Amino acid sequence: MFRKLLIITVVATAALYLVTTFNASQDAARPAAQKDNPMSAQIEPPRAAQKPHTFTQHGITVEDPWAWLRDPDYPTVDNPEILAYLESENAYFEAHMAPLNGLVQELFTELKDRQPSEDESVPYEKNGYRYQWRYEKDAQYRTWYRAPVAAPEAWAVLLDERELAEGQEYFALGALAVSPDGQRLAYSTDTNGSERFTLHVIDIDSREVLTAPIEATLGSPAWNAASDALAYAVVNEQWQPLHIYLRSLGEPAAQDPLLYEEEDAAYRAGVSVSQSEKYVFFTTSTHTSSEVYFVPRDNLRATPTLIAARQPDFEYEVDHRDGEFVIRANLRQQNFDLYRAPEKTPGTEHWEILLAGDENTYLTDHLTLKDYVVVELRENGLDQMRVIAADGATHDISFDEAAYSVGFGTNASYDTGVARLTYTSMVTPRTVYDYDFESRTLSTLKVQEIPSGYDASQFVTTRLMAPARDGARVPVSIVHHRTTPIDGSAPLYLYGYGAYGLSMSPSFSTSRISLLERGFVYAIAHIRGGDEMGYDWYTQGKLENRTNTFNDFVDVAKHLIDENYARAGNIAIAGGSAGGKLMGAVVNQAPELWGAVAAHVPFVDVLNTILDGTLPLTPPEWSEWGNPIEDPDAFKLIQSYSPYDQLKPGEYPPMLVTAGLNDPRVTYWEPAKYVAKLRTLKRDDNVLLLKTNMGAGHGGKTGRFDALEELAEEYAFFLTELEAAAPSA
Repeated sequence: MFRKLLIITVVATAALYLVTTFNASQDAARPAAQKDNPMSAQIEPPRAAQKPHTFTQHGITVEDPWAWLRDPDYPTVDNPEILAYLESENAYFEAHMAPLNGLVQELFTELKDRQPSEDESVPYEKNGYRYQWRYEKDAQYRTWYRAPVAAPEAWAVLLDERELAEGQEYFALGALAVSPDGQRLAYSTDTNGSERFTLHVIDIDSREVLTAPIEATLGSPAWNAASDALAYAVVNEQWQPLHIYLRSLGEPAAQDPLLYEEEDAAYRAGVSVSQSEKYVFFTTSTHTSSEVYFVPRDNLRATPTLIAARQPDFEYEVDHRDGEFVIRANLRQQNFDLYRAPEKTPGTEHWEILLAGDENTYLTDHLTLKDYVVVELRENGLDQMRVIAADGATHDISFDEAAYSVGFGTNASYDTGVARLTYTSMVTPRTVYDYDFESRTLSTLKVQEIPSGYDASQFVTTRLMAPARDGARVPVSIVHHRTTPIDGSAPLYLYGYGAYGLSMSPSFSTSRISLLERGFVYAIAHIRGGDEMGYDWYTQGKLENRTNTFNDFVDVAKHLIDENYARAGNIAIAGGSAGGKLMGAVVNQAPELWGAVAAHVPFVDVLNTILDGTLPLTPPEWSEWGNPIEDPDAFKLIQSYSPYDQLKPGEYPPMLVTAGLNDPRVTYWEPAKYVAKLRTLKRDDNVLLLKTNMGAGHGGKTGRFDALEELAEEYAFFLTELEAAAPSA
């Protein structure tokens, strides 16, 4: 009854926000997209109430009259006034987009037609079985299959996501872990976007449930060697995975013993199994520090053995092969080296360099097999793969294109003579290869299918180095249609992220074709804060260097204008999460450059969030942004660029902002507060939209086609706000 009354209250209160007005004298001043949208013109934008709220830190007093938009019971959000405001913003979004529905559907059809109706992964082998996922005809979710290696066509259903997602507004599959004996399956699901996954364990053949569901898990569990118990990590109320437990099948769930406890809330714990399947690792880490313990897989209750103690700015990742651990670490220099360490004495004093990195060679990942180690690295910002044989001999895997992205595919086996790789570029669809170490040849297993057709020769890709204001050279990946004039007349879509050392690879996108065929130039700004040019590229965009990230993005845009790829005011920009914070910062810095902005689940209320140690991600974030609770300089720096805090009266470009009510990463109130404040400060008639997914989290809608609907909305928004051409013939 309470829920029903709450819904009625929300709808009624939301209606109060939607004041119908019409002012013909103002209509002439509206942008074309708004003038053609009578519903948007008739509905006044929602106005969130302002309620006095202040706090003082380091002698600085901050006013925040929209602080009330945070539900005090979060992660439960049931405050009627908060829900009413979010629903009113959603209604305003729908009203503005209603006249664009035809364009949205046109774009959605294009995006969907580039996805195969039926699809399947390349099978991989593991412990006597072949595994594969498939999308059945027009299915939103996958069905997982397996077949015995001895009978490779005897496929049987392992797990059907369609059944699990039935009737759910949101569905995400987390873990999918088969026991070593091949008889049992552990899988986890999230049905609201909170990323608190429920772990289930079943008998594969009988479908019998083998233990009670385990709530609030994160990551994949690790089976023991006997296939009768598994280690798993759980999150607390603050969405922090600090504990690892053991579930033994057939024993009472209440007696799950604790295997590992992390006492520092800045760290996050998880479990994994070595490639050799001999050990289980308990790894705990921040963005810049890590610590790894191991136990034998045949005795998960054993006392964990530490490999190397944590220390500031010391990161390492461990795998195992016969008699030794293979460790990628920044012990000697920041671009990482690859080490070998004896299995019985794995401390750093026994580490021996297997492959050295240097200022131009950045080791980013490694795959440990019985007779080979494959190292993913980046030389001068370009991806490479290097093979190290058992005798220490090395060679590189060659690819034809000058700029591309290559990484590891599914490599489930340990004793194998091939490595599975995935390859793509700005113009090359995703391709799955097997690389044979002995013959040194690549075998093509699958090329991404584009049913509506695709001709790579019709598109041009370029890589530029844009000068930043401090002298740095920022890589930019560009793609456009051959017929698009490079004279400044084309609209530009510029994307960026720039945080946590995550690189934005120059990869292929079928969806992007809809913009390229309408005359857009598409560019990725590989700004500092990512690690495209090495680990130092990351450190140059974090902590006290954070503003380099924003400056780089603006400077890239100005360089593209100078090079005739765009003109000021005809540039669409987009970013999500920390990239959404980037959007807010560059809008504040150079609003005149942007013709339209999409900020998805944007981390825009930086100061308030990083000051609140009770929030899920705040303690781990201090190593990335600084700790404004203890450090007054960090407080002042964060306040100086926090998009929410730096909003000022003035003119702003058209903006589309999104949120997820159940998002544990960027809480819903950040974009809500940002939009509420901006509505009071903007001095223009440009549209400002907030769309909150009321049943989803950080990633928006699930389902392979439903997700495309939201992308179609973004594209339609950009196309109506910028001067886009008709589709190319």
